[in-house]
Amino acid sequence: MGKLFVHYVEADNVHCCACCGIHLTSHDDIVSKAFQGRHGRAYLFSNVVNVDTGPTENRLLLTGLHVVCDIYCNACDTRLGWKYMEAFEESQKYKEGKFILEKAMIVRESELRRREAEKEELERDSERGQAGIQGEEEEEEEEEEEEEEEEEEEDPDDEPDAHDDNGVATPLLRVTNSF
Repeated sequence: MGKLFVHYVEADNVHCCACCGIHLTSHDDIVSKAFQGRHGRAYLFSNVVNVDTGPTENRLLLTGLHVVCDIYCNACDTRLGWKYMEAFEESQKYKEGKFILEKAMIVRESELRRREAEKEELERDSERGQAGIQGEEEEEEEEEEEEEEEEEEEDPDDEPDAHDDNGVATPLLRVTNSF
């Protein structure tokens, strides 16, 4: 496979492939929003980039017989809709050379960026949460160690040092009988 050349749409409101995010067309290129595709609503566009076409075929659609070819994203090969090659009825000739993009298969670039920002924020929150959990575990371990040290210092089994009348510590001698 050769190198993929990607066209970027220079517009404020860009529609992209919902699967991979590659630019497809501008919102300004919408001819009509009153179309039906295989997956629900579809839009008719005058211009689309970054697509490959499948073989042409005669297809009986709601508005009559047309010659069409399916169009696929040239980055991820997702089927996006179709291109009208020829219309047999005079009232449908305006569709020739235009593209149907199914609404379910496209997303606005602004929505794509919003989703990516949310995903990054969730990942950062997750990392912070993991760091927080690790930090809490470390703090708990330190507290347990301090408590153990305090308990060792206060252990009743340990004999206290004896003090003379001046408060100076003097070691006690332990006498044991060994037979």
